[in-house]
Amino acid sequence: MDGQQMNQNIKKTPSNRSLIYFIIATFLFATTLRTPITVVGPIISFIRDELGITNALAGFLTTIPLLAFAIMSPFAPRIARKFGMEWTLFYSLILLCVGIIMRSVGETILLVGGTMLIGIAIAFGNVLIPSYFKWKFPMHIGLLTAVYSVSMNISSGLAAGFSYPIAANAGWQIALGFTVILGIITLIFWLPFLREKKIALHMPTSQTKKTQMWKSPLAWAVAGAMGLQSFLFYSSSAWLPEIFISQGLDATTAGWMVSVMQFAQIPITFIIPIIAGKLVSQRPIVIFFTVCYLISFTGIFMEWTSLSILWMIFLGFGGGASFGLSLMLFSLRTETAYDAAELSGFAQSVGYFVAAVGPVLLGYVHDLTGSWSTPLLLFIVISVLLFFTSYMSAKNRTI
Repeated sequence: MDGQQMNQNIKKTPSNRSLIYFIIATFLFATTLRTPITVVGPIISFIRDELGITNALAGFLTTIPLLAFAIMSPFAPRIARKFGMEWTLFYSLILLCVGIIMRSVGETILLVGGTMLIGIAIAFGNVLIPSYFKWKFPMHIGLLTAVYSVSMNISSGLAAGFSYPIAANAGWQIALGFTVILGIITLIFWLPFLREKKIALHMPTSQTKKTQMWKSPLAWAVAGAMGLQSFLFYSSSAWLPEIFISQGLDATTAGWMVSVMQFAQIPITFIIPIIAGKLVSQRPIVIFFTVCYLISFTGIFMEWTSLSILWMIFLGFGGGASFGLSLMLFSLRTETAYDAAELSGFAQSVGYFVAAVGPVLLGYVHDLTGSWSTPLLLFIVISVLLFFTSYMSAKNRTI
């Protein structure tokens, strides 16, 4: 970013009071981006048994939002250029609430349709929020990314932990539907931003950035890192409760294991974006989360179930570090807010196609082999692949 543009961004930066309000709004917005998905894993057996579907189809309920992320992410920047970031994000919240209500009716068609709407809505938040930080608060990207990441982990962890007890006592429809409360609260807090000057993402006239993204090895590396860490997150959230149940844990405890993972991410996801913004190269972070992933999945594979909490803590550390770094890469590897939005859209489109394979693939492999051993080996293999893509992305350079 050149000096003139930096000065323009600094002039646009709101007061500290506005920053504090925006931090609160960011925290709330982030709660809507994972909870509708993480509630599914612990209660997938309720949904599967009542609707009479296979494990592969049940896993597809987690995959549908990922496919929506992949398909819609490239369109988010151009839609934001037309309507403005604030209004685009506001409309996405409305769509999210509609999708949650549809999914909670209890009919198979509405379950699938509502899940599609949820995925489309979340895609806009995934792509636009990081570039919104870069445009509006260029001096606070690390802090805002940290708050954003921590909020997703806290809310998704609580949702994963409470969804099974709610489903057992009130039905899986209620367990899927209670997250609409977060969407409504966020809508209310987002209203003041609609009165502000429209923030649009203007495309440079000299060259087409989208084409450059497809041609850039660095952009592909960032996309690979985004996709593989998402593969690990969504696949583990969907199937680890079932895996732990097969290893002897009761259903409630197995559901809370996912919450342990989410809570373990909280300090890491807060610290990593701030550290990443200060490092010349982020490769030490890559080494750290790779070791955490390998320790965790190896322990689960060996069925050392008495240490399940320890494995989930390591998984939380690895997931928090890899996710926090992935979000920061959109800003660290670009010069402008437009570039950040384009890289975010490209990386999340490619990345979520990769991630979408996870839950269905692991469910299919389990159905095929009748065991969770092979899926757990796949977790280890993906962790190694994530190391290579992230290591390439962590070098200090821009697109």
